[in-house]
Amino acid sequence: MTDTVDDVDLPYDEEAASQQEKIEALRERLDVLEGQNDEMRDELLDANAENNKYQQKLERLTHENKKLKQSPLFVATVQELTDEGVVIKQHGNNQEALTEVTDEMREDLEPDARVAVNNSLSVVQRLDKETDVRARVMQVDHSPDVTYEDIGGLEAQMQEVRETVEMPLDRPEMFQEVGIDPPSGVLLHGPPGTGKTMLAKAVANQTDATFIKMAGSELVHKFIGEGAKLVRDLFEVARENEPAVLFIDEIDAIASKRTDSKTSGDAEVQRTMMQLLSEMDGFEERGDVRIIAATNRFDMLDSAILRPGRFDRLIEVPKPDHAGREIIFKIHTRNMNVDDDVDFEELAEMADDASGADIKAICTEAGMFAIRDERTEIYMQDFVDAWEKITTETDTDTASRAFA
Repeated sequence: MTDTVDDVDLPYDEEAASQQEKIEALRERLDVLEGQNDEMRDELLDANAENNKYQQKLERLTHENKKLKQSPLFVATVQELTDEGVVIKQHGNNQEALTEVTDEMREDLEPDARVAVNNSLSVVQRLDKETDVRARVMQVDHSPDVTYEDIGGLEAQMQEVRETVEMPLDRPEMFQEVGIDPPSGVLLHGPPGTGKTMLAKAVANQTDATFIKMAGSELVHKFIGEGAKLVRDLFEVARENEPAVLFIDEIDAIASKRTDSKTSGDAEVQRTMMQLLSEMDGFEERGDVRIIAATNRFDMLDSAILRPGRFDRLIEVPKPDHAGREIIFKIHTRNMNVDDDVDFEELAEMADDASGADIKAICTEAGMFAIRDERTEIYMQDFVDAWEKITTETDTDTASRAFA
């Protein structure tokens, strides 16, 4: 029961206090009560906010609980559209069923479309086309910063790659007027470090086509059929985004010569290669998709993948000659603070039998010698010392492998 005014203790002696003292005391008491009222109002607001937060959490958990109690949907494929309904085949058990759909849903369906069905096999919704997410993440969104100006000593190879990949994409009318089909693909082969991957990066930088990169080892999988499925999905992604360029690095991982081996691993690699051959020149039209492949084990490749129609251009990328090495030295030192006494022709003569990757390593190591001496300028002797160090390390590593 709420206290009345008569029940409240007065803050003064009623008999002894004067009228003014009584008023002042009551005012002080009123101020205290108002302060307490404000504090209680703030506490009430905080409590309401906390209550709303828990109420929202309760609603979310209730919604999630309701979803968990619902029956899962099953994936099926549309086989045929008939007057009586839609024939679907459920994945997993391969059972076919005839089910009805709304007119609106029917307009959105076609044979081979993926759909979600409930327990009664009624079509709930259409699903996106199935492609492995690993195939989609191989698509290059940003062009590499490598251009043809960054590649030295490979002018003939660059010309052939551009004729095979770029020209059919940029000027297809030229091939139509001449009356020939453009080359379907190019295989780059040669020793390690000669610029095969850089050529592919330069193509990705130069062309506006969708560029999809992958390594052959990424197609080798443990489970049966998984590698072949990834190959199908890669070409499907390329066709969806054509014009497209598909770059397969280290293709020898899946296209080596076939043997009589009965192991499951070798059989799976061969199945993956069969799928790759089928996609390259099978019954299904490849579309405006160009293929670049690279390997440093050309001798290991199966003859089936080397025949014309799959790779129409087999381009050898050798180690650079004297002029090429000089150009590569200039390319890798153009942003370096090099002393005037550095003779690039002499460096090219010194680094005999060096690959492009070796020359880049020499330039980097020469810069490290300057940093160790706390210099900002790189001298000719730094390049000489770098070449000696790299050749010594290479000889030591080769001897160690031979001894092992």
